[in-house]
Amino acid sequence: MMSLQGTRITWLGHATVLVQTSKGTNFLIDPFIAQNPKYPKNFVLPEKIHYILLTHGHGDHISDAAPVAAKHNSTVVAIYELAAYLAGKGVAHTIGMNLGGTVQLDDVAATMVEAKHSSAAQDERGTHDVGVAAGFVLTIADGPVLYHAGDTAVFSDMKLIRELYRPEVAMLPIGGHFTMGPREAALAVRFLEPKLVLPLHFGTFLPLKGTPEQLAALVDGGVQVARWTPGETIQN
Repeated sequence: MMSLQGTRITWLGHATVLVQTSKGTNFLIDPFIAQNPKYPKNFVLPEKIHYILLTHGHGDHISDAAPVAAKHNSTVVAIYELAAYLAGKGVAHTIGMNLGGTVQLDDVAATMVEAKHSSAAQDERGTHDVGVAAGFVLTIADGPVLYHAGDTAVFSDMKLIRELYRPEVAMLPIGGHFTMGPREAALAVRFLEPKLVLPLHFGTFLPLKGTPEQLAALVDGGVQVARWTPGETIQN
């Protein structure tokens, strides 16, 4: 396993990931907790969640953003329209940004990159335009470069993400149906050239049939594909 230089990455089921840097900054990406059938039972979030990163507006990615932000005094970081939507839901601290932009979040430079997916949010008042879907590249000071692709199809401009940011760890959806499956994710791995792939967005619901084993069989043997389970932490 490659060295993460003190960074800890914990999968909390579906696309929800907790990233903890060696300097103690905690990031929660796409919080889907209360209604997530794969959220690890009895897992307790750290007392402080400094930042919540949202890749897009679907309920299985933002449903717990507001309650977690309130409980843990978090700042929500999302595309501009989604940040405004969450502010309207009572989130006190938000940072709105857009594709291609970078914000410095303590010891992490967070860059918003393209994703190919839809993004409307739904609530009791109907469906809302909350911008477009995105991914995040996290460049950690004295640590690795991480890429959380959000929900996406494979797209050739992933080569630009490789060229610009050189992510060493790629968190990729593999379930299929709503995102790319193992076959498409294998091509994404070829475009990105990471050292380690952390599969996401599989096994939560019946249509999400892709597996890490299927992906591992399709990628170059020099790329590590984690066979992890919700609640497991990658660290070293």
